[in-house]
Amino acid sequence: MKLKDKVIEYLISHPEERVTARHLAEWVIKTFPDEANEKLTTSIALRTQSNLITQIAAEINGLRDYLPETIKTTDTRPREYYYSTLSDEEESTEVNQTASQGYTEADLYPLLSTFLKSELSVWSKRIDEKRSSNSAGSGGNRWLFPDLVGMEILSEGWHREVKDCVKQYGDRKTRLWSFEVKKLINRSNVREYYFQAVSNSSWANYGYLVAAEISGEETLKELRILAGLHGIGVIHLTVDNPSESFLAIPAQEKSTIDWHTVNRIAKENKDFLDFVAAVRKFYQTDDPSAHDWDA
Repeated sequence: MKLKDKVIEYLISHPEERVTARHLAEWVIKTFPDEANEKLTTSIALRTQSNLITQIAAEINGLRDYLPETIKTTDTRPREYYYSTLSDEEESTEVNQTASQGYTEADLYPLLSTFLKSELSVWSKRIDEKRSSNSAGSGGNRWLFPDLVGMEILSEGWHREVKDCVKQYGDRKTRLWSFEVKKLINRSNVREYYFQAVSNSSWANYGYLVAAEISGEETLKELRILAGLHGIGVIHLTVDNPSESFLAIPAQEKSTIDWHTVNRIAKENKDFLDFVAAVRKFYQTDDPSAHDWDA
């Protein structure tokens, strides 16, 4: 039996279970010991069992473009494989309507805040859409509000004289960030979610679409294309360990803030108005008061 068939056999017999290539390699060696020993003894490069596991895992990762559509992969580190008969659209709907992964989208907000503060030195604040006036009527503010916003302090650690000089020049001391958060991005929702982020985050210096899971290489390719055209980046949020989250696609920096859009959002949402006030306060005091921010 070919390695591809072995992988498919395991995944079909363990529906919805997500496993790494290393896990699959260990299963192959355990289930087919004679073939594994022959591969080890006949290879010049492979000297230990650990070498063999690494080699088979690499071969499995090389197979992913040749697996059937029912075998899906994630873009996590490390990549995970699983069997599912759901279409991408059905899978997206199920993920967003259930807590099958053990967390909700709202659970991701504090995790993102932790990552932003500890790894990127960005002070962040949650924007609750429910605190909006909706003066534009039903649907009038669709895709207007980001899930989180943030402030990066450029003057961190600067000498007082340098800070005062920058103030006299009227130059900026911060960059403002904006984030749209999702549990899962796949081929069925990638464009919808990306353009939602374009709509509600393009006012900032940096705009990001954030996801706990990005399903499949084709989804990531599409995100790269969209990011090249529109500049919104992508953050992969690691739920189990937020510090291991990473910028999957860096955002393109905008040198100026779209203050017209900032004003519109501030008029509609109290949380966003508080965010603007916190940024103003920092410019006045050089002190990012902790109580103004989530993290």
